[in-house]
Amino acid sequence: MKSFRLMMPFVVGVMVSVAGCSSSEDPEKKAAMANMGAQQLYDNAKKSMDNGNFSAAANTLSALDSRYPFGPLSNQVQLDLIYSYYKSGKIDETLATIDRFIRLNPNHSDVDYAVYMRGLTNMESDTNLFQELMNINRADRDPAKSREAFEDFRKLIEQYPNSKYAADARKRMVYIKNRLAQYEIAIARFYMRRQAYVAAANRGRYVIEHYPNSDQIQQALEIMVSSYEELGLNELKDNAMKTLKLNFPESEFVS
Repeated sequence: MKSFRLMMPFVVGVMVSVAGCSSSEDPEKKAAMANMGAQQLYDNAKKSMDNGNFSAAANTLSALDSRYPFGPLSNQVQLDLIYSYYKSGKIDETLATIDRFIRLNPNHSDVDYAVYMRGLTNMESDTNLFQELMNINRADRDPAKSREAFEDFRKLIEQYPNSKYAADARKRMVYIKNRLAQYEIAIARFYMRRQAYVAAANRGRYVIEHYPNSDQIQQALEIMVSSYEELGLNELKDNAMKTLKLNFPESEFVS
C-alpha cells in the first residue's frame, strides 16, 4: 500500500507543514537515527507524515535514501520523499527527486504518479500565495512554469491515458490554458497602452488560435477590433467585429 496521499483536485497553493527539529539541530536525535535500520527509519518517517510534519519526514527520508539507495524500500522512500518535499514547499528538491525517480525507474508502476506530481509542482511554483490572499492580479508575470506544468500533464495523459491521475490532469490543463491566455491578454493591453497596435492585434489573434476554449476570447476579439481600427485596417476590423457579435453579443463593443 502506498503511503503517499493523493492530491485533491484543484487544491493549489503551498501546504506548509509545521517544521520539527531536524536531526542536524539535535545531536541526540542524530545519533539515534544513525543506529536505526532502514525499516525503523521508514516507520519514523511515516509517523511524521501521518502527523503532518512533512519537513521532519523529508529529513528522515532523505537520510534513508542516502544510506540505503538500493534497498527494498528505495522506490517507496523516493515516492514518499517527493510528496514530503512537495508538502514542505521545497520546489527544487521535489523536482530533482521526481526527475531522478523517473530516470532510474522508467518502467515503474508509479511513474504516472511522479509525472503527475511534476505537473503539480511546476503549477505550484507559478502560484504566489500572498498575491492570491491579497487578491492581486498578476496575470502579466512570466508563465514559464505553467507551460512546463501543461507539458507535464499532457505527457501524463498521452503516455498514461488510463492513469487514475489523468482526469485531474485534464482539468488542470484547462486552468493552465486560461492562465496562459490571460498572460497574452495582459501583454496585448501593455502594447495597446503604448500604441503598439500591430503587436497588440497579434497577441489577440494568438489567443484565438492557440487558446480557443479559454475564457479570454472576448477580450482577445475586442483588442483586435480596437487595434485594427487604430491601424485603419477596416476589413480585418469588420471580420473581428462579426466574430465578436456572433459569440459575444453583450460586448460593449457591439453596442
